[in-house]
Amino acid sequence: MMEEQLPLMEKGEFYSLVQFIIPAVLLEGFPVWLHNIPGIKFRTKNDVFMNEMANFTTVIVDMMKHEKLFASQGGPIIISQIENEYGNVIGSYGNDGKEYVQWCADLAQSYQTGNPWVMCQESDAPSPMINTCNGWYCDQFTPNNPNSPKMWTENWTGWFKGWGLQDPHRTAEDLAYAVARFFQYGGTFQNYYMYHGGTNFGRTSGGPYITTSYDYDAPLDEYGNLNQPKWGHLKQLHLLLRSMEKVLTYGSVRSIEYGNKTTATIYSYDGKSSCFFGNGNAEDDATINFENTIYTVPAWSVTILPDCFTEVYNTAKVNSQTSVMVKKENAADDFEEPYALKWQWRDEGFEHSNKNGLVEDSLMTVEQLLEQKAVTNDTSDYLWYITSFNVKNTDPILGKDTTLQVNTGGHIIHAFVNGRHVGSQHALNGKYNFTFERKIKLNVGRNEIVLLSVTVGLAHYGPNFDLVQTGISGPVNVVGRERLDDLTQKLGDEKYIIQEVTKELAFNKWTYKIGLRGERQQLHDPVHSHRWRWFGDNLPTNKMFVWYKTTFKAPTGSDPVAVDLMGLGKGHAWVNGHSIGRYWLSYLASEDGCTPTCDYRGEYSNGKCMTNCGKPTQRWYHVPRDFLNGDDNTLVVFEEFGGNPWNVKFQTVTVGSACANAYEGNTLELACQGGNVISQIRFASFGSPKGACGSFGAGRCESPSALPIIQKACIGKESCSIDVSESYLGPTSCKETNRLAVEIIC
Repeated sequence: MMEEQLPLMEKGEFYSLVQFIIPAVLLEGFPVWLHNIPGIKFRTKNDVFMNEMANFTTVIVDMMKHEKLFASQGGPIIISQIENEYGNVIGSYGNDGKEYVQWCADLAQSYQTGNPWVMCQESDAPSPMINTCNGWYCDQFTPNNPNSPKMWTENWTGWFKGWGLQDPHRTAEDLAYAVARFFQYGGTFQNYYMYHGGTNFGRTSGGPYITTSYDYDAPLDEYGNLNQPKWGHLKQLHLLLRSMEKVLTYGSVRSIEYGNKTTATIYSYDGKSSCFFGNGNAEDDATINFENTIYTVPAWSVTILPDCFTEVYNTAKVNSQTSVMVKKENAADDFEEPYALKWQWRDEGFEHSNKNGLVEDSLMTVEQLLEQKAVTNDTSDYLWYITSFNVKNTDPILGKDTTLQVNTGGHIIHAFVNGRHVGSQHALNGKYNFTFERKIKLNVGRNEIVLLSVTVGLAHYGPNFDLVQTGISGPVNVVGRERLDDLTQKLGDEKYIIQEVTKELAFNKWTYKIGLRGERQQLHDPVHSHRWRWFGDNLPTNKMFVWYKTTFKAPTGSDPVAVDLMGLGKGHAWVNGHSIGRYWLSYLASEDGCTPTCDYRGEYSNGKCMTNCGKPTQRWYHVPRDFLNGDDNTLVVFEEFGGNPWNVKFQTVTVGSACANAYEGNTLELACQGGNVISQIRFASFGSPKGACGSFGAGRCESPSALPIIQKACIGKESCSIDVSESYLGPTSCKETNRLAVEIIC
């Protein structure tokens, strides 16, 4: 056993999320119009970019000053950030990157806000910039300046979802462990990313291939619901840390090493001490002797003793309820059976030239293939590439097996040849460049090729991300192949050679048209959509390029609203003219990689503890109640791939049931939400219960009075508090520490 002295923290360095909320804007991407400014180079020593960045930053800082929001003015903003995770990419920019970092620091200081400025993930942040840590764990992080506090600006509570991928989850135990370890080892400030999940409304999701939902498995979910037990477990942790604030802020620190990754850290001030017992071993529990008292610290956990004697909190022992969220049918419909929406439709069709070779409302015609975001300026996901060529009777390509080959970074391509859809293809998540190849038939005379390139979020991170190409980069070829017998060449069991003729079209005259006809007609907006004829009969299903429209009543109550788009393929959806984002239900997650249980022990990564294998990446889409009117609401969807709208329905999201497995000595809070009450105690056992949430069973000893006591305290109420003790729930005769297992129905 080895004892060592840790550095003393400076006064006033300790900050906790429960004390401060910091307004912030994180720009992981930039508007496309910025990319299209001549001569610009992003995030490096470039006068054009630095001028635009200085203009933007000055506007934001001046707005904050005008409203007196900085702490130096008495406002709530205690920290400001310049740049974001630049240290992860600085190596790609060479010396210009280093000079850019210094310029950023000088710019920040020039505003004289009276607040400290941070640069996260920037190991060479110039003084007085404070470099900070982002990640799943930051307990081992050390700032580059010994006078800087140890700060954690992004504690990743989960991970984002990508189209075609499974759902990632981070357990409450592991997240609390990371936070407790950080403060055990001298942390002074930490901030969650994300604490409240959200929704990428409109076309704001980046990526590529980041879903509309940005729930992030955060303590408050996408809808604003408490993500239990994560929310409750962290609440208890931060209340405890706050109660220890003075000793953690002003105290001296010493450490005791017990071996096998087990450490005791003692903070002492003004005759009082607070302790952290940390066990970083992912498999073995640790038993330690601290001041002649034996303590057991579970694997991969931190125990906190605010008086260095009594264990008050352990990160592996969750004493908060686990909520099971459910989707309920639209109660506004007043039908015994789920209400079937009545749909109307309009055909989008596809673009083509007229008999004179002209395309109505086209943007330009040039003899080259253009990069998509340079043409669209990100005003639409869709860009049409249209060209034509002539084939004579004597052309050697006639009579051969002919294919169209298109190299694209689109991320989706739909191809039409001579007015006929010949195929569609999308990139796999993470592999956005691919070659589309389909058999086609050519006519003698004029042949027209129409390609629709579709983006699904633009690159927004990494070195030179703004230079990542989208759209059809080429080559675009029409290839004719013919097999000829050849006795002199043998391939396998067959004897043949291939004769090939290629027409290269990359430098043809290409006509460009941005967006969809329905976008220009504003079919998504009820104010404008009535100007156009919609059809009520012969509703097409599983047909690409169709607009659908329906009306619905707003669900009653106050629970959050979601629309289930099951049955649709890929497209975009709007409620009362408000975009609720892109959808892509036809892109299923892989069947592999999911586990029925999740072990919180051991380092987390976004590939751990995944669910939703073999299912659509996102099925439900958030509809804020602010978007809704009452009885008169309109849903419009543009279906790109082909789907069936008859299964679409509106639902509310609420707590259906909740369970807990709380340790003696704690107070268990049980709650429903949205005015719903606890209707039933499905299970309750105080003593040594077995099993887990959803499959609890009584142990060998328990209090016979626990169930009726809990029923009396909770049934008919929206929430209740249970003192987990023998004095409240009755004696158990158990020799070990008692636990309360309970499951409620809302």
